[in-house]
Amino acid sequence: MKTSNPLGRLFGKNPFTAVNEHMLAVLACVEELPALFEALECHDKDAVVQQQRVIFELEQDADRIQRNLRRELSRTTFLPFDRRDLLDLLRMQDQMADDAQDIAGLAYERYMAVPSVVQPHLRPFVDQSVRTCRMMAGIISELESLADSGLSGPDANRVIDIVHALYDQEDAADEDGIKISKALFAEEDKLDPISVVFWYRMFQMIGSIADHAEVAAEHLELMLATR
Repeated sequence: MKTSNPLGRLFGKNPFTAVNEHMLAVLACVEELPALFEALECHDKDAVVQQQRVIFELEQDADRIQRNLRRELSRTTFLPFDRRDLLDLLRMQDQMADDAQDIAGLAYERYMAVPSVVQPHLRPFVDQSVRTCRMMAGIISELESLADSGLSGPDANRVIDIVHALYDQEDAADEDGIKISKALFAEEDKLDPISVVFWYRMFQMIGSIADHAEVAAEHLELMLATR
């Protein structure tokens, strides 16, 4: 049966199908973070341990998908774009899962009891970073159907518009990160200094999820713009 997909005729299986599968695995990992911080806020050490295990397992799933796709790409003769661009996109996506793993590891290894001064700001900050990652997953899901138009035209412009909206979400995450850091430092003389250091590091890792989503979106925008 003939296909209406020009990329499918030239290059076989849509490479974005596997990229989307990987991004969904990354998102599944990141979306476990709110439950991790809820466990920390509730002082539920057993739940923290459980969430750490879940996040680590999901991060390993994302790694397996990435390795398989890299092997597949090495055997692919033709692609509608530079192979390195796709490999770089995968690496940028995977960094979000790595961030989630780092966060879970720190929360588990040190047991990061939440200071009361940052508690009102913590969940909104986490949720905003997760939201930015989820938006990136939505963009990647669009690429499967976008391949039908050869990664160009009005559909590509619509995806680029969504990318620009993601930049706004990342800006909001940055603002939340500044807000929670200021709240921590305003009361640092009343807190254990080591805890202040580790919580500031935790805030950086939470913000890195949104940062890496933005970097991946910028890379994707460049891929589309140069077609």
